[in-house]
Amino acid sequence: MNERIKKPINDISVFWKSRTKMQKGTMVGSTIAVILIAALITYFVTKIDFVPLYSDVTPSEIGRIKETLDTQGVPNEIAPGGTSILVPAEQVDSLLVQLAAEGFPESGMIDYSFFSQNAGFGMTDNEFNVLKLASMQTELGNLIKSVEGVDDAKVMITLPEEGVFLSQSNEAASASIVLNTDPGYQFTETQILSLYNLVSKSIPNLSTEDIVITNQYFEYFDLKQASTGGANVEDQMTVKKNIERDLQRQVQTMLSTLMGQDKVVVSVTTDIDFKQENREENLVLPVDEENMSGIEISAQRISETFTGENPVVGGTPAEEDPTDNGTSYVAGSSSNGDYERLEDTINSEVNKIRKEIVESPYKIRDIGIQVVVEPPSPEDVTSMPEGVQDDIEQILSTIIRTSIDKGEVGVLTDEQLEEKIVVSVQAFNGKTQTVAETTPTIPWWIYVIGGILLVAIILLVIYIFRSRKNVEEVIIMEEQLEDITIDDINDEKETEATLRRKQLEKMAKDKPEDFAKLLRTWIADE
Repeated sequence: MNERIKKPINDISVFWKSRTKMQKGTMVGSTIAVILIAALITYFVTKIDFVPLYSDVTPSEIGRIKETLDTQGVPNEIAPGGTSILVPAEQVDSLLVQLAAEGFPESGMIDYSFFSQNAGFGMTDNEFNVLKLASMQTELGNLIKSVEGVDDAKVMITLPEEGVFLSQSNEAASASIVLNTDPGYQFTETQILSLYNLVSKSIPNLSTEDIVITNQYFEYFDLKQASTGGANVEDQMTVKKNIERDLQRQVQTMLSTLMGQDKVVVSVTTDIDFKQENREENLVLPVDEENMSGIEISAQRISETFTGENPVVGGTPAEEDPTDNGTSYVAGSSSNGDYERLEDTINSEVNKIRKEIVESPYKIRDIGIQVVVEPPSPEDVTSMPEGVQDDIEQILSTIIRTSIDKGEVGVLTDEQLEEKIVVSVQAFNGKTQTVAETTPTIPWWIYVIGGILLVAIILLVIYIFRSRKNVEEVIIMEEQLEDITIDDINDEKETEATLRRKQLEKMAKDKPEDFAKLLRTWIADE
């Protein structure tokens, strides 16, 4: 048994001693590299990619979900904060369906079925009102999610406290809704009006003015209101804010599409003329404006001539009555003369126009637009592509030209537009940085290094096998030589003299200095 153990150890010792320093270093380094590679491969292969299963859930329900997952043997982790639970990415879909069948999650999902399942006499009025409000929010959110283009809806309702006495007037309710819409979906005015009416009719004492609807990108869905006419200062300020808000959102949406989200800040200021004018115009215009003539509807022409010596009416026209068209004459002193009378009477029809004009309650007299754009590289202001700033200014110029009332300022020149537009390119130092949740992936260079190390391991294994084969051949040859016995041809008998001679030869060979000292001692004794 000991021979079987000693022989492999001796073989390994002989193999190791027969190697050079470079070969020994290569073998040691390769062994360490193989161990490291095996450890890295094991780490990445066995690493579990955890993703959120539920987020923003109460800690108590997170505990119940974790207990269920532990019972099923599913690996899970609790995210920092205790409101999210993580599971392996490949099991998320199946776990969502499985846990939904078991009634998870329950947080925030109180609907009208809760009352039929948990009806009892121990519930107070306050508890009932809280559950009623939560169920209304849930049911209204589910109702809005059935609208085309809406993936999810979050509803927050504020109901005023009802007065005890009849003389107390009830305050109005309010509602805030956040829609998770499909990417690129555009709601029509009819759909927006339907959403407002749907919410308004579902909650008592809630008017459309107390409803705010926005999407996940903070884009508002405003309900078109009828014009108030600018009767007072409050109405005028409301109209001014609405105009500035609409222009700001229009520019913000357009430039955000061009530059990217969180890359543009827009401010709009306006000067509104709220002077309202009512006037009536009675105009008489010729039918033929070029010749300044109308349509002839009747004409009368009279022509009279007389030649003779009898006394006739003559002399100059009378000046007393200018309306007789020159038909009255003062008698002359001569009884001999000529008489001629020409008279044309034409009745023409002209255009008679009567206008009752009511001017609009407000006009935009001036607009100022200030835009701050962050370059693609915030640290380098010069990274803004050439021509982009000019395109932004051209877009804003077009918006101002079409929005300002032409009757007030006429056609704006380029110099006037430059005074109304400011485009600044600089980094946003005050914005909040949002870190997107990314799924960890293995970098490509790990695959490259793994391939190189795999090739090195294969070459090392081949080299070790070849070296081991050569060592085995050497050992076999040595064993064969040991098996061959050669008879000693020296039949000299061992005597005391020959034994001392052999000792001296061995001493001279192994320890020459001691042998020299021994010789000097012998010579001195003689």
